[in-house]
Amino acid sequence: MTATTASAVPSVALPSRPLWAKLSRLAALVVLAGVLYWLPTYFKSFEVGRFIYVLTLVLAAMGLNLLTGYTGQISVGHGAFYGIGAYSVAILVAEYDWGHFPALAVGVGISFVVGLVVGVPALRIRGLYLALVTLGLAALFPQFIKRFGDLTGGTAGRRVPRFEAPEGSGLANDQWQYYVVLAFTVVCFVLVRNLVHSRAGRAMVAIRDNETAAEVMGVRLAFYKIVVFGISAALAGLGGGLVMFNRTFISSTEFNINLSILILVAIVLGGIATPTGPVLGAILVVYLPEWLPSNYPELGPVLFAGALVLLMMVAPSGLMGLVHRIEFWFRRRWRQARAGP
Repeated sequence: MTATTASAVPSVALPSRPLWAKLSRLAALVVLAGVLYWLPTYFKSFEVGRFIYVLTLVLAAMGLNLLTGYTGQISVGHGAFYGIGAYSVAILVAEYDWGHFPALAVGVGISFVVGLVVGVPALRIRGLYLALVTLGLAALFPQFIKRFGDLTGGTAGRRVPRFEAPEGSGLANDQWQYYVVLAFTVVCFVLVRNLVHSRAGRAMVAIRDNETAAEVMGVRLAFYKIVVFGISAALAGLGGGLVMFNRTFISSTEFNINLSILILVAIVLGGIATPTGPVLGAILVVYLPEWLPSNYPELGPVLFAGALVLLMMVAPSGLMGLVHRIEFWFRRRWRQARAGP
């Protein structure tokens, strides 16, 4: 099959990972778990809220990466699915006195169904044409919210009851919210990682690389395309629903085309078709603008775009592609050193 540019990892087989590398990875995971647990206990509520926002973007980016990176279907409309999840939770909690968790389940379900419906055109169109269809969805979503302003609040927005920590937990509200969102994110990360390494994941990659060859080998194109679109939308809806666990106000201005582009930029920067790429990408798109000079606010978007171009020049296959190449180089040198002259 003909490989496409969607593959972000080197095509050369990596040498077997030595024992010290496995132990180092295990130690890194333990340290990472400790840091993630410690974050909300040290930082103030505002920063914890930003951590939660990053985690919700990670979920949306994981969904888009599953669709674009592994299946080869380009979408520029995941901001709309993110908004569907957010508004489902906001409306059900504020208008109908639902709990946050049942409302979240409904929001994910609605996002999944809408994703299935939007995925049907993917059976006939692809590439830029599919991107335009999803871009239209992202553009229409804010207008839809404004049209039903009596229910959604429109541009004026609406208040949502706070998601509070249970009594006796000993946690502040922001800490409890962070741990809940973190738990959802970790579980989804593990599930998505297992999915892409399963038989279904190999079928998705086969569709991305060559649809004709995949169909000849028995892969059900229609089934995988539509279902992956639904799963991808559900992950984005989950991220949008969880962001309302930390907020008490929602407005249509938050869910415009810029959000969809931001999610797409996250997976490109982090590394398409890599499980960890969406995590790094989401962190970058949130914090990179703050690391840039802020003396001239009007130049902010220009500096941000320039920084993105520079990053892509240094790592054209994303940060994880760069990490894989460095890892491959170290492993090769290690094997050469063991083999001797």
